[in-house]
Amino acid sequence: MIITRSPLRITLGGGGTDLASYYRKAGGFTISAAIDKYVYVTVLRPFISGIFLKYSQLEHVRSVDEVKHNIIREALRMMKYDIPQVEITTLADIPAGTGLGSSGSFTTALLKALMMLERKILPAEALAELACHLEIDILGEPIGKQDQYAAAFGGLTCFTFNPDDTVKAEPLAVSQNCLEDLEDHLLLFFTGFSRSAGSILKDQQQRSNHDDSEMLANLHHTKDLGLRSKDALEKGDIIHFGELMHEHWLHKRNRSKGMSNGQIDDWYAIARENGAVGGKLVGAGGGGFLMFLSEDTKLLRQAMTEAGLPEVRFRFDFEGTKQVMT
Repeated sequence: MIITRSPLRITLGGGGTDLASYYRKAGGFTISAAIDKYVYVTVLRPFISGIFLKYSQLEHVRSVDEVKHNIIREALRMMKYDIPQVEITTLADIPAGTGLGSSGSFTTALLKALMMLERKILPAEALAELACHLEIDILGEPIGKQDQYAAAFGGLTCFTFNPDDTVKAEPLAVSQNCLEDLEDHLLLFFTGFSRSAGSILKDQQQRSNHDDSEMLANLHHTKDLGLRSKDALEKGDIIHFGELMHEHWLHKRNRSKGMSNGQIDDWYAIARENGAVGGKLVGAGGGGFLMFLSEDTKLLRQAMTEAGLPEVRFRFDFEGTKQVMT
């Protein structure tokens, strides 16, 4: 039995500039932080032939072509299992569709487990690129590369997405004090809304591909905010980082009509009135988690609890996609 896990992630800056429709024109930049909430994948060879899958559904099929789960099906095809004999089980600390990059985390964990089953080892960069190839090139998902790279590398990492499709990964050069301040003052609250990022990102992709000046200007500004956030964090100024988060959210809301709604806007206003310097919806938007940088965490927690939003406490993960048992 092989068990792998991949961390989920939060985006600290530049989110949305990791889509090819943008970075192939102007280059993209994100700051990603892996957190200690995980997607787990278990792979083993059963005693009888067939493909046995256990996720939110159960599947028992005889051939790869019969597999309904699209990521698992294409991963098995990539591994060239001509006579399949495999059992795959998946679990997650946080449900999908909540803006924490669960699809990319699942794909990297799955590919690592299948590779380990074949006694093959991939470095983080190769694993991330293989996961991107599966989700973006093979399945045609209108998503970026951030999630797969954030999961594979772990840590707080700056990713530069080059027009030639290469990706440069560099650790965010923060002090230990700044790191601890971020863990203490960044708070995550679940809105209760789950959504697929596809429709929001598809709109961004189409408008970018058609050189929509408003969309491109928005993403240019988002990338600049990401670079300014990097500078603020590396200087240890988390309050200025929180102010940049607020500025980022104001621009992110203008990127798509489905980015926010009246209820989310009300919760955001409550947070700002109760200790939040800035915040945003994590991920593509439309639901999932609200993340805030707060000077008064006690006051903010109380206000969000009264508003009915449960908190998910977290720490950063520095291990990335890894094997946890064999």
